[in-house]
Formats: sequence, C-alpha cells, structure tokens
Amino acid sequence: MNEGRKEIFQLLIIVTGIVFAIKLFFIQVLDNRYAQMADSNAIIRQTEYPVRGLITDRNGKLIVYNTPEYKLEVLLKDVTDFDSAKFCRVFGMSREELRATFKAMKARKEFSPYKPTLFLDQLSNVDFARVQDYLDEFPGFYVLARTTRAYTTPALANALGYVSEISKSQLEANKTGIYKQGDYIGQSGIEAFYEEKLRGTRGVRFKLRNVKGIIQGSVENGAYDTLSVPGEDLVTGIDLDLQLYGEFLMKGKAGSIVAIEPATGEILALVSGPSYDPNLLTGRKYSSNFKLISSDSLKPLFNRPLMAQYRPGSIFKIAQAMTALQEGVITPETRIRCDRTIINCHGAHSNEDLRGAIANSCNPYFHQVLRRMLNQGKVNDPYEDTRIGLAEWNKHITSFGFGSPLGIDLPNEKSGLIPSPAYYDVAYRNRPWKFSNIYSIAIGEGENLVVPIQMANFAATVANKGFYYTPHIVKAIGNARLPLPKYRERHYTSIDSSYFRIAADAMQAVVESGTGQYRARLKDVIVCGKTGTVENNPPLFDHSVFIAFAPRVNPRIAVSVYVEDAGQGARAAASIASLMIEKYLFGGTKRPHIEQYVLAGHFEDPKPQ
Repeated sequence: MNEGRKEIFQLLIIVTGIVFAIKLFFIQVLDNRYAQMADSNAIIRQTEYPVRGLITDRNGKLIVYNTPEYKLEVLLKDVTDFDSAKFCRVFGMSREELRATFKAMKARKEFSPYKPTLFLDQLSNVDFARVQDYLDEFPGFYVLARTTRAYTTPALANALGYVSEISKSQLEANKTGIYKQGDYIGQSGIEAFYEEKLRGTRGVRFKLRNVKGIIQGSVENGAYDTLSVPGEDLVTGIDLDLQLYGEFLMKGKAGSIVAIEPATGEILALVSGPSYDPNLLTGRKYSSNFKLISSDSLKPLFNRPLMAQYRPGSIFKIAQAMTALQEGVITPETRIRCDRTIINCHGAHSNEDLRGAIANSCNPYFHQVLRRMLNQGKVNDPYEDTRIGLAEWNKHITSFGFGSPLGIDLPNEKSGLIPSPAYYDVAYRNRPWKFSNIYSIAIGEGENLVVPIQMANFAATVANKGFYYTPHIVKAIGNARLPLPKYRERHYTSIDSSYFRIAADAMQAVVESGTGQYRARLKDVIVCGKTGTVENNPPLFDHSVFIAFAPRVNPRIAVSVYVEDAGQGARAAASIASLMIEKYLFGGTKRPHIEQYVLAGHFEDPKPQ
C-alpha cells in the first residue's frame, strides 16, 4: 500500500517537473515577451529623427532650415512617487491639462506601459532650458531632441507650405509603414510635394540605464544602433529678392504675381496676397495659430497663383489671334471695323489690322474673328458648323496649357475651364446652341476660366515662340542638382512658330503705344505685354490683369499679375508687372512714382500716372 503511494508521489513529481520544463522552454525560447519585459528594465529604445532637407533660393540664399526642439516621452511602468503639482509648475500645465494628456496618451493604439510613449512634444530650446534641471525628479520621463522647421523670411509661405504632426487619418491611409504617431509630415506646398525627398530616414539608438533610470551609455558600444539619414536639400528657382519685392508691392491687396524664366520654366516669384508668416505654423502654438489663420476671412492659406480661377479678359485675345492665324481665317493684315453696335469697346480707334486690334484691345475685332473661326461653312447647319469650329478652337487653345492643370510641383493646382461642345451640351441641356449664344468667349469673358500660373506660362510660351517647360518651383534636388525629369521636357503648341512673332509685335505695341504705355513701358528694355480688365460682380471694381515678358530678344522673365477689385489692367497690374521686370533685370526701379502709385493703392483714379 505504502509502495503504491510512493510511486504515485514520484509520478506527480515527475509530471510537475515536465510541466515546469515545458513552461520554461516556452518562456525562454518560444515567447520573447518576458525577455522584452526584462530587457526594458535595463535598455531603452530611442528614435533618432532625421534632419529634414534644407530649402534655398536660386542664388543659394537659405529660406527654410531646421531648429532644435524637444519631445518628452514617458515609460509609464517606471513612473514612481509622481509629484503632479510640481510637474505642472515645471512644465507650465494645469492639473486638467495634465490629466487630459495622460488620458490621450493611454488612448493611443500603440500605447504600452512597457515602452516609451510620447507625452509632450514641440518643446523649444527655452522650454528645455527651463525644465532640464528638474527631469531627474520625475522618474520614467525622458527628453529626446529632434528638429522643426524655421524660416529666414516671412516670404513665400503659400509655396513653401508647412510641416505638422501626421494626423490619425493620414497614418491610417499610409500603407508604407514609414510613419509613426508623432512623426512630422509636409502638409502643403513644397513640403508636401517633395515630402519623400525632404523627410530622410529615421534611425534608432539603444541605451543602457541603471535601476534609478539614469542613462549609462549605448548597448554594446552602439552595435545595434542605426544612424538616421538626412533628407535631400532643395534648390528652388525662386529669386528671394524678387519674391520679397513682389510681396512688398502686393501688401494690402488681394491677388497674385507669378514670374517665370521662359528658357527653363523655373518659377522666379510666386506671390499670393494676402499671405501669412510661415513661422506662425511651427512650435507648440501651431494649432492655435492655424485656427486663427484658417478662419481669417481674407483666406491667407488660399494659394491664389494656383487655385484662383478668373475669366482671362483681354489678355486672352492673343491666344484668339494666333488660333485664327493657324486656322487661316485671318492674316496679320486683316482689318475689321470697330463696330460698337455689336459689342462695346473702349478708346479711340477704328478699322485696325491684327496688331492694332491687340494693341488697342478692340472687342468688335475679336468678336468677328471668333465668328470666322467657329462658322467656316464646313456644313450647312449653323449649329453643327459652330460645333465643329468650337472643337477645333478648343484643340488649339488647350495646347497652350489652358483648361487643365499644368502639373507644377505644388499640390492643389486648379485647371481653369476652356469650353468644349460637350460642355455646352450640358450647359444648354442638349438644346441647340450656336455662335450667338457663346460669343463672349471671344474677348476672354463668358465661360473661360484661367489660373494665374497658366497666364504666366502663356506669356513664357509667346516669349519662346511656341513652346513651354512645365512651370516648376524646384530647380535642383540633392546631389543630382537637377529637377524632376518631367520638368525638363518641352511642350509645343499647335500653332506655327512664325505666328508668335506677330503676337510679340502686337504685345510690344501694347506697351509702347497702346493700353500699357503709361505704366508698363521701360526706358532701357523692350517689354512685350497685354492688359486685361476682368469683369467682376458689381458694385466691386473689375479685376486688373497684365501679362508680359522681357526683353523681347532672349527673354529672361515672363510675368502675370492679377489684382482683385482694382479696375483697369493698365493701372495696378501693369504697374506691378513692370516693377517686377525692372527689379529682376536691373536690381531696382528708376520710376519711384510708379512704385508709390502701387503702394498707395488708389487704382480707381482714371488719370494716367
């Protein structure tokens, strides 16, 4: 009997030993959770954030750089004897804010009491200097250095964009696994478009610490560490002096200035007014500042050069003229009487040829030109004849880059609108339509819509005698020192290059003896330009518009200017465009009275200055 009990007892001991052996095998070999928990008592994993790429202007002047900031992480299992009152005093928080911060931290998907978790971010140098002597009094809390964006100038904000912490929705949408909660990401402008180039690659360091949580050094002399890789630097085509001058001229106005180098498509200036100081969207006050800026009724975040869509007005007459020449419905010598019973006009002129019609911006002339383009008598039905003519017209006009995004290296570019037969079918609900229903597109009104970047590109296309490079703001990326391949390709219009000489003749006449002579003409260089006055909603003044390029031979700059609610194009827009040309070519203006006229902003004054 006793012998049987002894055997049972021995069997139980053996079974128990086997169970413990199996459990130990699982703990030590198959399940590393316990090993990680043990290691976490001695080893802390710290992310090393990469330095974001710098951004400079075309002459090497620094625009965007990085400045140190710090974030506070917490390893919750190490937090002992936490003095919340003192913590609040040191970090400048209320008890309610402290509780809310703990609650938000624990609600994060990646939260674990056994690994460091972000607690506070965007601590400045000043913040860090204030708290660093107290950190050893708060076990479990660690400060990590990182960088944030800083700006040498308040200029170019709408083009540069801003960087902020990746949102929950962005993190869920991103499938690359590159980003983690708390990472910064470009949210608009260059920062967003070139995010992949600018962001760099994060690294990681493993640190040893003692039982008091004090860092003792690297694990195995850094054998397991990986270094962060800095982002690539960007060189923009922006001339910072020209950009600053453009923003100076646009102060207190709504509108845009776009300047392009025709030979490359590089953007020299991209001014949106009103704008904001990009430094406001950095640091711990980002959220509150963003709310203020985004709720501003003047819409400073609205990037007008790329997003505002206007009727082109009379500047569109140049495109109409070249399309008519290509279609063979007129010649440069074609004269058409200025019959104001058909459509209203302005100025003293009559029976002009094509160059004169452009120089004097004759509405009846281009009304008749469009009629000839759309009604060529290819079929007997006037409705179908207009339809055929409009399709051909649309093909030529869109070859200039109108009616669709050009593909600039910035987000949110709008397309504008060039009407097609399909468009009018929808607009008229499939009822018949013909020339008499749509003739206002002849003078850049009606359904036509353009974006300021498209009009600057159009001026560059005329300067180049029929081709353009897609406008781009970055001219060199990293060590390659080249823009993206798509910005090195030429795009040709459907218009013969010979007709662009006629357009340049007419645009030169606009400035020397036509509607732009009072404020756009320069003494030492031939400027080719065209004024435009874009219809607006009464009682507001019309929008003032001007496009130009200079010099005529070997053009170095093409410009478009839109000034909202400023009246005739020969006033505000022509003045600003000529000042920008002067600044770029000569370093400053020799016409201080024009500069003062622009700064005063009294554009409703009909008297030439």
